Amino acid sequence: MTILIAYDGSDDAKTAIAFAGQMFRGRDAVVLTVWERVAMTAARASAGLMVALDQTGAEDAAIERAMTELSQQGAELARQAGLDAEPRCDVNSVAVWSTIVDVADELDAELIVTGTRGLGGVRSLLLGSTSDRVLHHAHRPVLVVPGPDKDT
Repeated sequence: MTILIAYDGSDDAKTAIAFAGQMFRGRDAVVLTVWERVAMTAARASAGLMVALDQTGAEDAAIERAMTELSQQGAELARQAGLDAEPRCDVNSVAVWSTIVDVADELDAELIVTGTRGLGGVRSLLLGSTSDRVLHHAHRPVLVVPGPDKDT
């Protein structure tokens, strides 16, 4: 069984990894971090937030390096939680949720694990959260793990 775990470094994603480790100890897992090119981020920004970008590619290269390191950290957390995990870092093609679903299909993952963290604010009302989109568009089981209780 290969488990695909979506990982963005958030507390919710860390909680999802810990839970997956408890439930599926010893199983193969791929910890996926999805990143977005600077040009895509600017294109998605609202008109009031648009900024001019010098697209030399250096920004994307720096982001890719940071996201690759993040996926490696996530895989290490998964190994500590008891999974046989490897990191993977992909640039999104259309949206983060779409990339997660596409990678799960490519790997023929038996399960997708994600935290509940949404985008928040007005953007979430317009786009919906990543976990919600994965849940509704995946062609395989999805486990959405609630984040840590912030009230305790």
